[in-house]
Amino acid sequence: MNALSVIISGSCSAVMLILLVSCTWCFKRRKSNSSRGSSRQNFTTNFMNKVKYQKIHNTTNSSNNTQLSSQSVKALGYAKLGSDSQAPTVTKVTEEEPEEQTLSEDLGSIQFSLSYDYSKMTLIVKIMRAFNLPAKDLGGTSDPFVKTMLLPDKKHKLTTKVKRKNLNPVWGETFAFEGFPANKLQSRILHLQVLDYDRFSRNDPIGEVNLDMGEIELGDEVMFKRDLQPCNSRGKLGDLLLSLCYHPTTGDLTIVVMRCRNLKIMDISGSTDPYVKLSLMYGDKRLEKKKTTVKRRSLNPVFNESFMFNIPFERLRDISLIIHVMDYDKLSANDCLGHISLGTRATGYELKHWKEMLASPRRPVAKWHMIHT
Repeated sequence: MNALSVIISGSCSAVMLILLVSCTWCFKRRKSNSSRGSSRQNFTTNFMNKVKYQKIHNTTNSSNNTQLSSQSVKALGYAKLGSDSQAPTVTKVTEEEPEEQTLSEDLGSIQFSLSYDYSKMTLIVKIMRAFNLPAKDLGGTSDPFVKTMLLPDKKHKLTTKVKRKNLNPVWGETFAFEGFPANKLQSRILHLQVLDYDRFSRNDPIGEVNLDMGEIELGDEVMFKRDLQPCNSRGKLGDLLLSLCYHPTTGDLTIVVMRCRNLKIMDISGSTDPYVKLSLMYGDKRLEKKKTTVKRRSLNPVFNESFMFNIPFERLRDISLIIHVMDYDKLSANDCLGHISLGTRATGYELKHWKEMLASPRRPVAKWHMIHT
């Protein structure tokens, strides 16, 4: 009996031990599964959050890139306008008030001296130097020289040497006009003209100075510094009204050829058949060209024609736009009245218009331009 009790007691203990071990194993397995499920859920949540972050981050970057592109264009315009410049006030010229805008250009200045030798009846002209000349070549520079004469005599011309690739040339050359009594000299006009030398075509006038000798006290050397004025050939060809607008996000440059005024007469009938030709240049290579319709017999034609060129922002510094005003001729070659140049390498009023366009992205900026040869 005792033996049976011992056996039963041992069996119960064994069963209890087995049950305890089984429960412990089940509990650990359940805890492990719970931990693994929680870990999987955390991984899924983290991944989804990461995806959402990437989407938000990409959207933000895209927005920032768009904003950066616009800001870059403005920065380029402000850099050209000067570090202390504020956003320019753009005056839009409308057809109702075209005459209110006056055209002026900074053509630089010239320094020279005059002296007169009474005993030899000789006027001595010393061409010293020039300052801040505009660039006339595609490379952003000029090859200037000076031509001088005593008007109205145009036969006796004296010229300086050509200074290659120099916008602030120094000559230091002396010229003598001999055989001019003082009373005769006082009826003359000293004419100084600065030109850009061109080996393969006609020299391009930069600016000029006319000094009435009757207003000068002859004698010892006197130093002068005068601003260059537009040459006679300039300002008599007419004016061109253009609107410019650049969209930095798309790279679209829109030019509206609006109208011309006071064009030079080119036909024997006393009129002109004008049209405007636009050439997009990359260095000295023409990439694209467009033109307006011909306006018959008009010295004040109205075009209002829009043209678009696609120019990526990173290429904007390297391009220029050459705009020619032409006279159509049915029986012979078309004549060119003159042109203007736009771009970062332009000068004077043309460069100012380009700067204001860059500083005002997506806004049309309209200005008059003086047509020149």
